[in-house]
Amino acid sequence: MKPSVQTIPFIQLALAFIPVIIVIGVIWKWGFNYMTHIYAVLRMLVQLLLIGYLLAFIFKSTTPYIVVIVLTVMLSVSSWISLRTSKIPRKNLYLKSVAAIFIGGGTILILITQFVLQLHPWYMPNYVIPLAGMIFANAMNAVSLAIERLEAETDRDVPYDKARIIALRASLIPITNSLFAVGLVSLPGMMTGQILSGISPFIAARYQIMVMCMIFGSAGISSACFLIFARSDFIR
Repeated sequence: MKPSVQTIPFIQLALAFIPVIIVIGVIWKWGFNYMTHIYAVLRMLVQLLLIGYLLAFIFKSTTPYIVVIVLTVMLSVSSWISLRTSKIPRKNLYLKSVAAIFIGGGTILILITQFVLQLHPWYMPNYVIPLAGMIFANAMNAVSLAIERLEAETDRDVPYDKARIIALRASLIPITNSLFAVGLVSLPGMMTGQILSGISPFIAARYQIMVMCMIFGSAGISSACFLIFARSDFIR
């Protein structure tokens, strides 16, 4: 039986690096730091190859403990990265970031996996981990944008209650733009992947609706929770 998704041989995959080499060549020719971009591409390559092998192992797991450990690591790392641009020491805000992303991301992950998809068993790795990755990543980005805008507004002596409204609105700009563009400008990753694997576009559209709702919700709830939890750190 012919596989529904074409396997890409490594030799053909190498052709995808031609435009990458062209861009790095332009960067080198124009005289700015091309080594950073080479490092980024090489790191991407290694990380994705390694995670491919790791996920192949995790997806075969029959115990929930591995999934719980992976989710804990994802929550911890996303909470730490979300504070990357903050002027306040990360240790002061870390637990608040963890709590915000856990509330905004964790509860939505439970809603989607246990009530929308009704997974059995509840910890099915091939569903839970990719969905958690999308949820935590979007919550992380939203919290990061909220922090950056909140600090910018409070530095201008904007009252906190007004600053947090501006920060929340800014944190939702990327996902709001995606809501407007989906289906018209872009076919998101999950929908594209399902269509390429042979799933009906009608079914793929339902999954994508679910995904858009969950990332909008996780971004908004996580940002709002963080802005509430961090109030004492920004009140002057």
